[in-house]
Amino acid sequence: MAFYSGSRINTNVGALNAFNALNALNSKIGTHQFRLASGKRINSAADDPAGYTISKKLQARSRSLSAALANVGEAKNILSVAEGGFQNINDILVGIKEKVIQAGNGSYTAEEYAAIVTQITDMLNEVDDIISETKFNGTQLLDGNFTSKVFQTGADGGDQLTVSLSAGVDSTDFGLNGLNSSDLQGSNLSLTLTSLDNAISTVSSELQKIGSLIQRLDVKEQTLQVAITNTDAAASRIMDADIAKEQLEITKLQILQQTATIQLAQANSAPQNILQLFR
Repeated sequence: MAFYSGSRINTNVGALNAFNALNALNSKIGTHQFRLASGKRINSAADDPAGYTISKKLQARSRSLSAALANVGEAKNILSVAEGGFQNINDILVGIKEKVIQAGNGSYTAEEYAAIVTQITDMLNEVDDIISETKFNGTQLLDGNFTSKVFQTGADGGDQLTVSLSAGVDSTDFGLNGLNSSDLQGSNLSLTLTSLDNAISTVSSELQKIGSLIQRLDVKEQTLQVAITNTDAAASRIMDADIAKEQLEITKLQILQQTATIQLAQANSAPQNILQLFR
């Protein structure tokens, strides 16, 4: 700050000093007002270059984690649809086994065997319908073609989960296609029950695999949610303004602004005191 003797009037150094101080205060007040208006401590890279760079990286990671969280939810939805289809198939197979065992009754006539065969055939047709109708986004899930589908479940390379629904079940695979009355009698009955047990085992195995994948995705979902929260909190500590602190600071500066304005007015009038020397 320039020295001011008070006896030189051609250049009012005191007024200039007070004016500069007032300008600096006005600039600081403007900065704090902008922070209060935006809610951010850093509104441009110039405010804090290092903090701005770090916070942008954290924000980018948070958005990547959010996208990964959406992928996890999508994978869970797909598996839930497939699980529902397999559960229905399993229920039908159990029902078919019940009918086959019911057919192991030596008192039944040909008509009764024919009725059971018709019922089993209808149930098997329903299995095929479930397989063809269980879809997600137009893609069939149970026909054995939904394999090696990769889901990005994290923000970094390698954070992936591969989903395969490889059972590819239908009534032909179950060995039950073309079932007739003779398959429900004598030694053929045991072969039919064995085919049914294999079919139920296949579906149960796929359900077990789906359940395990859903459990993994539940854990990934919770992990991503915690990571997103912590990442956002870290970015907030750098970017966001402390409103209480900013308000205290602006109150202090407004008081100084008033005193600086008064001092500027006094400095402007100070040279008039020199006129007393000429009286």
